[in-house]
Amino acid sequence: MPRKKDNLCTEFTFTLPRGLSDGENRVHRQGVMRLATAKDEILVQKERKVQENPAYGMLVMLARVITRLGSLNSVSPELLEGLLLHDIAYLREFYNRINQQGNAHIPTQCPHCNTQFSVELELAGES
Repeated sequence: MPRKKDNLCTEFTFTLPRGLSDGENRVHRQGVMRLATAKDEILVQKERKVQENPAYGMLVMLARVITRLGSLNSVSPELLEGLLLHDIAYLREFYNRINQQGNAHIPTQCPHCNTQFSVELELAGES
């Protein structure tokens, strides 16, 4: 019996709720994020800014795994500092979603018939 091939999806598209405005007043909202690796985790911890301020680690990690944002092919932590908190929260949630389980299903129960089922979490900003 032939085995079914599992295709591992390692890149995921996203749409920021607000977007990043650049120096030419272009707003970058669509992007691509890849799955994080163990090497990413190690390199983030070696960053001087992260050692001085551990909270900066999320910006460094996001900069490593975002492969495209709008027409920008490279993203730096300094660039991400310009995002509104709403967009940072979205990216953190998206990062957790794709790296921890690939999707987010919330178990729920119908209040009328008590049937249990799950609903997929849809992030704000996704189209």
